[in-house]
Amino acid sequence: MIEVTLTIDKESVYEEVAQTTSYTGAKMDDEDAYERIFTTDDDKSMLERFWNESKNTIANSLKRILLNEQETDGTYSLQLGLSSSFDEALTDSMRRSLFSFFVMNITAKWYTFTNKQEATGYASEAATYIDDIMRKAFFKKKPSRPTYN
Repeated sequence: MIEVTLTIDKESVYEEVAQTTSYTGAKMDDEDAYERIFTTDDDKSMLERFWNESKNTIANSLKRILLNEQETDGTYSLQLGLSSSFDEALTDSMRRSLFSFFVMNITAKWYTFTNKQEATGYASEAATYIDDIMRKAFFKKKPSRPTYN
């Protein structure tokens, strides 16, 4: 077994959520949409709840391989126990999928209140990122024959 650690920064997730909601609000025909949809610093307590719910979802989804999870100073870390034939080249991609899961999941939860018609699409997209992480976690690279000089 090898241990792989995935980390994401909470503030970076919040910034991406703000960017996503801002863009969505600006593109809608409804003139009040931007004010209603865009997340601001005043919404941090609600976003914090969604952040924690997202941590629960990811920990539950990865429980078969989860060794540890923790958040320290706004950095969330997942320590995973994977097969010794895990392809470590997939680690960065898994981290990006974890980041995208958090952004999409938090946005979906936010849209449940502010933009119902798009909430399910974002929730569904978030679920695909969990599937992506799982597929990569269980992918095994082909064994290679040792070469001797």
